[in-house]
Amino acid sequence: MDSSQTIAHYVAALNFKDLPASAVEATRRNLLDTIGCAIAGASAPGCREVARMVLDDYPVPQARVWGTGRKATAAEAALANGTMAHALDFDDTHDGAIVHAGVSTVPAALAVADRLGGVTGEELMTAVAAGLEVTTRLSLACLLPPVKTGWAYTALFGLFGATVAAGKLMKLDGERLGHAMGIAYAQAAGNCQCMPDGALSKRMQPGFSARIGVMSSMLAAAGITGTTNTFDGAHGLSRVYMRDQFDSQILLRDLGGHYEHEDLAYKPYPSCRNTHSAVHVALQLAREHSIDPQQIEEITVGVNVEGYSVVCVPPEVKTKPRTVVDAQFSIPFLVATAFTKRDFFIDDLSDAAMRDPQVLRLAAKVKPRVDSELEEKYGRGVTPAAMTVVMKNGTTYSGLRVVPPGGLDDPLDFDKLAQKFRRCVTHSRGADQVEGAERLVKMFRELEGMQDVARLTDAIG
Repeated sequence: MDSSQTIAHYVAALNFKDLPASAVEATRRNLLDTIGCAIAGASAPGCREVARMVLDDYPVPQARVWGTGRKATAAEAALANGTMAHALDFDDTHDGAIVHAGVSTVPAALAVADRLGGVTGEELMTAVAAGLEVTTRLSLACLLPPVKTGWAYTALFGLFGATVAAGKLMKLDGERLGHAMGIAYAQAAGNCQCMPDGALSKRMQPGFSARIGVMSSMLAAAGITGTTNTFDGAHGLSRVYMRDQFDSQILLRDLGGHYEHEDLAYKPYPSCRNTHSAVHVALQLAREHSIDPQQIEEITVGVNVEGYSVVCVPPEVKTKPRTVVDAQFSIPFLVATAFTKRDFFIDDLSDAAMRDPQVLRLAAKVKPRVDSELEEKYGRGVTPAAMTVVMKNGTTYSGLRVVPPGGLDDPLDFDKLAQKFRRCVTHSRGADQVEGAERLVKMFRELEGMQDVARLTDAIG
């Protein structure tokens, strides 16, 4: 049996009672964080335009487009909401798999729940858990990093997570769910070129996957067939997209026994995960030593080769970002921001913030380099950072961060994610929305007892 079919039958048979308490809690945290990121991202460049398009062109009131108070078709609402969720690069990351798991799965699941009506909290959490698990496991099974294949795994693998989450809520059996995954494979896409180009389409790719996930499950429910050798076939995902560097044994290992999405990391900073160790070290040094950014002579940042290629070059773009995507993927700019402001949140990526002359002057003094020792010790994975700051008076300060905050070694629990959620809501909707944010947090805490999750989407607005 193709591994895609094994996955499909596993998901179809999955029940809420099968999920251990740790997987339920991991799913709850992902829903909270993904929706918080989407609320904060609703007004980001590109998101309002996508929301307006889907509401004007697909106004059938099936599923809520978050933050608009209006509804569109389920598929198009998933597109808009997935775009919002990824817009700020503030969403979850699996540090081993190099993938954002929630931004396609959660929008697809909630759009289908809205369309169906009467979906319980337990049903939603089961579907989301399945989608997160499939996305994460697919990325772990890929033996090449995104920079080697050119594929953005969040979009490519999130496509299947969105599909199984949507299909699970639609109660597709294993055979139909397998066809839904095959239909999704016929539309699989999502490449990395948007990152060096600084394109807003980068934030849309998980939205595209969410929309395809909804549509693929609906088509399968209508009787359309898809490939059944989707992952392991002669022209399946492994060979065509992964150059045969894909291990289906990793994909299926301890399926239903160990839940990989429990290992998802959550971001304290709204930028590419490969920048987080550098940002964290910069903030620590700036605060601990009261460093005056105007007295800094030079900052060197050692990183691994994979991180260098993603967040350090070309230097003319990384020191002077053209777009918000450039800034989100720039160690020089973000390190300069951390030293200058001793904080880093969403407002620090506004148009005005990206033109701040003090930040730009300091960014030009940040010199990233490939550190062969870091590469040898830690290899593939999220970029570690070894930083040295040289002051004009000759004083030096040094710091090292191997694993960025928010991961398994330094996790953000539900309470910490709730703080982030509140800050996201008030950033997007104003300080007077604290009470509304608190109501939403309470709903997430009690989600498995909810009889109709339309209460949740209505509260999101």
